[in-house]
Amino acid sequence: MPASKNNFLITIVGPTAIGKTALSIQLANYFNAEIISCDSRQFFKEMSIGTAVPSEDELSAAKHHFIQNRSIFDAYNVGEFERDALKKLSELFLESNIVIMVGGSGLYVDAVIDGLDEFPDVDPAIREQLNTGLKENGIESLQEKLKELDPQTYQNITIDNPHRIIRALEICIGTGKTYSSFKNKPKASRNFQSIKIGLTAEREILYDRINQRLDSMIAHGLIDEAKSLYSNRELNALQTVGYRELFSFFDKTISKEFAIEEIKKNTRRFAKRQITWFKKDEKITWFDFKSEHKQIIKFIENIILLVKNS
Repeated sequence: MPASKNNFLITIVGPTAIGKTALSIQLANYFNAEIISCDSRQFFKEMSIGTAVPSEDELSAAKHHFIQNRSIFDAYNVGEFERDALKKLSELFLESNIVIMVGGSGLYVDAVIDGLDEFPDVDPAIREQLNTGLKENGIESLQEKLKELDPQTYQNITIDNPHRIIRALEICIGTGKTYSSFKNKPKASRNFQSIKIGLTAEREILYDRINQRLDSMIAHGLIDEAKSLYSNRELNALQTVGYRELFSFFDKTISKEFAIEEIKKNTRRFAKRQITWFKKDEKITWFDFKSEHKQIIKFIENIILLVKNS
């Protein structure tokens, strides 16, 4: 369906700890809109401190969707999120012509706005797991897995090439869709106009904010939260920064102090990857994180006016 000139999805992106949540609430209140979270770490109800889930006050300040709505025991991927988010957007646009989306998970943002119509980047951990499976169980195990997940690709691929099989499998597993479904797929149509806002800061400032946030997480019980999840540490949802490092501390392979420093270091690396992803998108308009919210609101209103008058 063609994009509607009346519906607008305003998306707030940027690295972790930059202030996306605060801005999204300001925009939601100004435009009388609801918020869709596309932070893939915040889907899980068993995790809150280490994933920086919005506080009770923040959640009550504006209606949020896709916050702690799944369990770590549920299989959930970007393809399913795309489906669920589009359904929710259709419902919300019946009530208001503006919806706010916020999050730092670039793949999930792209899925909602553009669709998974190209071979997307997926979690590198999936490839690592497949390579481990190749070493431990041989190529036959991967061939059988591909035959199960994507029979069409299994029939057409060079079946004795492990690199081709792993590439196909990581797409299948990472997106929940078949590898073959991405080939020659036209760009997805959407019933909304997209406005993308990015928040940025000097590297030293961002890193200081990351360090301060982690210190606050520790003070508010992150170690106990991780300890409560330790028995399920093999679950995919828990293969993430802030938990992996503490699991190593519980395993007695590193000290608590070293684990905390590793979380800070790995969060900085995570933020750098987020920035790299979003900076490739020329449709994002960037604002310093200290920018007045009314400045950003004015920019958005001008874009909406231009679109409606075009």
